[in-house]
Amino acid sequence: MTDTDYSFGNPDADTYEQDNRSDYRLTARARATLELESRVPGPSAGSGNTGRELVCRIRDISARGLSLFSSEPLSLGALLAASVSLGNHTEPFRLMVEVVWCRPNDSAFLVGTQIMESDDTAYVEWVEAVASAMAEE
Repeated sequence: MTDTDYSFGNPDADTYEQDNRSDYRLTARARATLELESRVPGPSAGSGNTGRELVCRIRDISARGLSLFSSEPLSLGALLAASVSLGNHTEPFRLMVEVVWCRPNDSAFLVGTQIMESDDTAYVEWVEAVASAMAEE
């Protein structure tokens, strides 16, 4: 990992009314793939088996949340499976996120998500990776 992969803070802090997160944030070169519609299980599902995913650029991360840019608005309260590719980690983190806010931002939408602690996700590994990234600062 290089020194330019992460940085502390929020460079656009003046453009937002209020920031309610209690954790430090890192700006990161990362992306998240959100599962908007689930894949149909089983081989008999046919060509409609793909579901629908949305790839988003991440604005910043913390141990308990992600702020990301989306090409479409997301519903408040939506629980979405997410695959987050981060820094020098070879495998993406499989997480469950809840959309807590969504607002227009230029030609896209800025979305705040909370990472949900859930079985069968990489929640613990995510928290450890963010802590490790912060220790490198």
